[in-house]
Amino acid sequence: MKSLVKFIPILAFVGLLMSKFDILIAAPIAVVLAAIVAMVVQKHSFETVLENALNNVKDMVMIFFIIMVAYALAEVLLSTGVGASIISVSLKLGITARTIAVIGFLVTCILSIATGTSWGTFAACAPVFLWLNYIVGGNVVLTACAIAGGACFGDNIGLISDTTVLSSGIQNVKVIDRIRHQGVWSLLCAALSAIAFFVASLVMNLPNFVGNSSEAIQSITPEAWQAIADAKPVAVTLLEQVEQGVPIYMVIPIIIVIALAIKGVQTLLCLGAGIVSSLVLGVVAGTVTSLSGSFEMITNGFSSAGSWTILMIMWVAAFGGIMNSINAFEPLAKLVVKFSNNIRQLMFSNALLCLIGNLILGDEIAEIVTISPVIKSITDKHVVTSEENMYKLRLRNATFADALGVYGSQLIPWHVFIIFYTSMANAVFPLYEFKTFDLIKYNFMAYIAVGSILILTITGLDRFIPLFGLPKDSEVEIVKDIKEINEQAII
Repeated sequence: MKSLVKFIPILAFVGLLMSKFDILIAAPIAVVLAAIVAMVVQKHSFETVLENALNNVKDMVMIFFIIMVAYALAEVLLSTGVGASIISVSLKLGITARTIAVIGFLVTCILSIATGTSWGTFAACAPVFLWLNYIVGGNVVLTACAIAGGACFGDNIGLISDTTVLSSGIQNVKVIDRIRHQGVWSLLCAALSAIAFFVASLVMNLPNFVGNSSEAIQSITPEAWQAIADAKPVAVTLLEQVEQGVPIYMVIPIIIVIALAIKGVQTLLCLGAGIVSSLVLGVVAGTVTSLSGSFEMITNGFSSAGSWTILMIMWVAAFGGIMNSINAFEPLAKLVVKFSNNIRQLMFSNALLCLIGNLILGDEIAEIVTISPVIKSITDKHVVTSEENMYKLRLRNATFADALGVYGSQLIPWHVFIIFYTSMANAVFPLYEFKTFDLIKYNFMAYIAVGSILILTITGLDRFIPLFGLPKDSEVEIVKDIKEINEQAII
């Protein structure tokens, strides 16, 4: 009975999120319920409950700074012409109906890494590629699926993505370590997806004449421009820069950020280098005209993070601290552990929990903040291994929560991702009525990413992908009864 009562706050949290309550309302309510349960069932004092909540929030302080600077960098990259330069360079390749899907996919992959936002990437790229697709005679559903899948790429592995930072923070792993862990796997998924999009265009026997990007942008209707402005105002600036043209050297800042990240430079330094280089080159290119304008971009980024993301993380962290202090997730952990005979089966179960959570909640952020603490508790409390191996398991848990949240969203018709993409596509390209299943039909990136991470995990084939393998069974012990771990710790 106690176990059921302890689980009431998480059920209430999930229920509120499913009822479409904003997480900034659902999380505080869940915190209050968790505090009441801790004081009534576990007899914790209010001071103890508060301490457990705050200690967990303190662990997230570095994440708060990273997210604020990441949001500032995203705003700067979109405003100074870096994002526009990425699109412009791709459009100079000469896009045809046979190549528009694969080029659109690759462009959105790069732009989403640069900006850390899948929604912003889709809002910026949908009008260009959907209208250009119309001009060259491509398959509009194939192209829409391509840019939808590509927009999610950077949201899963981007250094400045809020879901990457959040999922890493909850599992207590470094963002750069997480990117290295899944980097090769992510690139392989992208490469296979690009091939799939190109093969599909060949199978469809699409025409092969070159389209004009300026004509595509000029075809955007006033209503479509308004829809873009409502969804992502800075995307309007980006599209205007694409039409007017920006110097090719504006791609340098994103190259600097990615190069520093690969070299292992601390995350804040990577982000800071991106901001400074974008602003300096923006002055040279004429996209930054004043010091006050530079400060405004950074301030907009800070306020965007602080107004919702950081507050949400604080409440969720407080909730997780209280729930962990009363071992609220232990019944679910025991159920998973009961049917897991090795580490691959245990981690596969964690992946399924993330996927199921995403199906139920229909929101990747809600899935990350709800399921991540659960799979962390399962792994931390029921696995005995070296600290190095435990860190690998935490990296994989972070990847599960993020990848199956972001890519999984592309396969769920009622998910907020698909609903937003569908509504945005209809708004910017009224010549075709998109349905939610249209964005799922050819979403090869989502199919490949979700399917491969599940198969690689359960089969152990992930060991053939650099830095992505799980510890060997011989290096890990799964303990069914948590008391055994406590006894081993005493010994």
